[in-house]
Amino acid sequence: MLHYKPVQVAYFVNDIRETAARMAAAVGAGPFYVIENIRLDWCEHRGEPSDFVHSSAYGQWGDTMLELVQQEGEGDSPFRDMYQPGEEGIHHMACFVDSIDAAITEYEQQGFPLAARAMAQQGTEFAFIDTRDLLGHMLEVYVASEALTGFYELVRMSSERWNGAEVFIDSP
Repeated sequence: MLHYKPVQVAYFVNDIRETAARMAAAVGAGPFYVIENIRLDWCEHRGEPSDFVHSSAYGQWGDTMLELVQQEGEGDSPFRDMYQPGEEGIHHMACFVDSIDAAITEYEQQGFPLAARAMAQQGTEFAFIDTRDLLGHMLEVYVASEALTGFYELVRMSSERWNGAEVFIDSP
């Protein structure tokens, strides 16, 4: 149970750019790739169709990828499961799994229900497992595709070359 290695920590915030600038100054996280108005091919939240458009900033914080995420508009979502408008905090840790279906089944057998499952427009499928009772936050799972691990590597390599001056770089 919960034996997957976290590869990312994500915070739900009101303004990804403002928070990224603060994180860069306070803890040296960055630089950040910003992707705005992320739309999903499909999503199911708590068993019902959902469409939560969100924006994210991705940077490196030590050995771990840092995601800052904000919801664009209102509506049910795994973010609103934890935070109302104006609230912020840690939302999830992400892990690579061999199979999303197997991970969902494993977590459900341990008493951790599926909160949401979705497919991003670029083809990455992911799921949020509701582990709040144990961890205080959600767990995001996805399969380590070449495109996804390539993005993780891009963010990590950018941080190694970063001089701390420019907080934002062009999105891939």
